[in-house]
Amino acid sequence: MQNDQNLTERADAYARNVSPYFNIEDKQEKYKVDKLFKRLRRKVGHAIGDYGMIEENDKILVCMSGGKDSYFLLDVLLSLKRSAPINFTIIPVHIDSGFPNAPEYMLEEHLKKVGLPYYMIKRPVYELCKKKVEEGKPYCSMCSRLRRGFLYSFAREIGANKLALGHHKDDCLATFFLNLFYSGTMKAMPPILRNDKDDLTVIRPLIYCRERDINSVSKIKEYPILPKGLCGWGEDQQRANMSKMIRSWDKQFPKRADIVFKAIKNVVPSHLLDKELFDFSKISNGPKVK
Repeated sequence: MQNDQNLTERADAYARNVSPYFNIEDKQEKYKVDKLFKRLRRKVGHAIGDYGMIEENDKILVCMSGGKDSYFLLDVLLSLKRSAPINFTIIPVHIDSGFPNAPEYMLEEHLKKVGLPYYMIKRPVYELCKKKVEEGKPYCSMCSRLRRGFLYSFAREIGANKLALGHHKDDCLATFFLNLFYSGTMKAMPPILRNDKDDLTVIRPLIYCRERDINSVSKIKEYPILPKGLCGWGEDQQRANMSKMIRSWDKQFPKRADIVFKAIKNVVPSHLLDKELFDFSKISNGPKVK
């Protein structure tokens, strides 16, 4: 963990200057980009408020994968913290999973610039995946479970009560369609959940943000993104296909993805077939189904 007496002041200074541009000279372009960042920040604020994600005195681990989403998540939470009516602590953490040739220093240099106390923790994720996953099978699912487990354990070690993940609206939609097409369940990503031991809360503050907007911010801010596929498997192919489908909709039917997301928020149990969600046995010839 990196620490000194001026960390808080440095982090506040960074937060004051959190903006999606560095040296854009064109005033019109600068205005356009700043407007995008503020729009995304509002969406994050709405998501946090809608689902009660952050409360007074929360100690939140911001899980830094080295991807664009986690960089943006850290920036937007720092920006919101400055004007928040409550006090909470933000702690960036990155798991060094032991993948060969991973340039972890890129992420650490960025965190030093932010000025917050941070953690870079080494865990044998790659070695465990090689041992536990059948030869020829992708590591994605096992890697995700192992990393989550290590994060839970580390959160308990330092007394954190919440973990913030960088999943966005497109991730939620991709998960929804994966479950729909391959598992026969209508299940997406919850914006907030309790772990199995009921001692930690996982939050997804970017759940209202589109990936394309985060991409725009990331390119302009030039986040030092760690390369994908260091494990040798690359992206999960089924999930990649869902993401490709959503992107194709954006071109052909610009509002479709957002409408599907709205549907996930507006479920009518009596008009589905799940007897666990609605007691159909109570329906008789008299009362109308609402």
